[in-house]
Amino acid sequence: MAIKPTKFFNHLTSHGIDFFTGVPDSLLKEFCLCIDDFVPKDKHIITANEGNAIALAAGYYLAKKSLPLVYMQNSGLGNAINPLLSLCDPDVYAIPMVVVVGWRGEPGIKDEPQHIKQGKVQLELLDAMDISYEIISKDDEQVIRKISNVVETAKNEYRPTVLLIKKGTFEKYGNKIIKSDSQSMKREEALEIILDNLNDNAIVVSTTGKTSREIFEIRENKSQSHQQDFLTVGSMGHCSSIALGVALSKPHRQVVCIDGDGAMLMHLGSLTSIASLKPNNFRHILMNNGVHESVGGQATAAKDIDLSAIVESVGSSKMFKAESPAELKENFSKFFSCVGPSFLEIKICPGSREDLGRPTIKPIANKQDFMKFLKK
Repeated sequence: MAIKPTKFFNHLTSHGIDFFTGVPDSLLKEFCLCIDDFVPKDKHIITANEGNAIALAAGYYLAKKSLPLVYMQNSGLGNAINPLLSLCDPDVYAIPMVVVVGWRGEPGIKDEPQHIKQGKVQLELLDAMDISYEIISKDDEQVIRKISNVVETAKNEYRPTVLLIKKGTFEKYGNKIIKSDSQSMKREEALEIILDNLNDNAIVVSTTGKTSREIFEIRENKSQSHQQDFLTVGSMGHCSSIALGVALSKPHRQVVCIDGDGAMLMHLGSLTSIASLKPNNFRHILMNNGVHESVGGQATAAKDIDLSAIVESVGSSKMFKAESPAELKENFSKFFSCVGPSFLEIKICPGSREDLGRPTIKPIANKQDFMKFLKK
């Protein structure tokens, strides 16, 4: 029987945990929604990336001497390794915290290609980092003991510990209502306008998640080739850097990066590389719906900050915005044809089709077709 998120939350708080931070994950969605309901905003902070969350939790411990909790998908451990080992490790500052990790790509469990290797090496990675852990599944009868173990180890040994959560561990907590403005564009509608207005020689690099899934289906529905598109299925936040590398190597072809707000925020520093190099053929599109849609609909910081203003402040791009199909069609030709790097922010409403599929081609095949297209 799946674990009630409220019971899991209560077991944690019974040990004095009162500060929560991290990046939402699909396997932890129900737990994260529970935190949203029971923890005030100043004690529950969704960060741009997992390394930020580890550092934020460390700062909280230094100030309060109270055990914090960080949550993330196991793919996010890549962002978290540096502060876990160079900040929190007992051989450095010895900062305790509990890290709740969703185990994507667990061996024997069907998952998407980008999660397979991470899931396969998950336990070896924690062992190599000398981080003690407990594994929790939906049928686990030792949840209370396991939570106590990682909490006591963290407190007594002054180190991070991990609760590794298997797929299907939590029962449904409730429906997160993603508010949709009926007057706003849907992402798929905006993407179709973009793809319809690109020339046949343009190169597309799209971010992970539903953006790449929708691009794939738009091409399929129109019986178009996928060779023009690099569909980034993992590596959240690195889409713009991939596109930048292509743009610098193919200076006579337009390169279009289609980014998301959560992804862009995760590695915002890439904007400085774009700004300093100023490739004339670089076109950066931000699809901004203000939420982590794929993992529960939790708000991103894009709700509270002006991402276009940040891009403009680094001085790299000609700026464009669109909030309606008509405005997008009107501005896209200017955006695409101007000299120098350009940035287009498209405000879209959250949500997608319930029957949205996933790419039916493997990443390696996508790479090979894309590289052939780049040679043209």
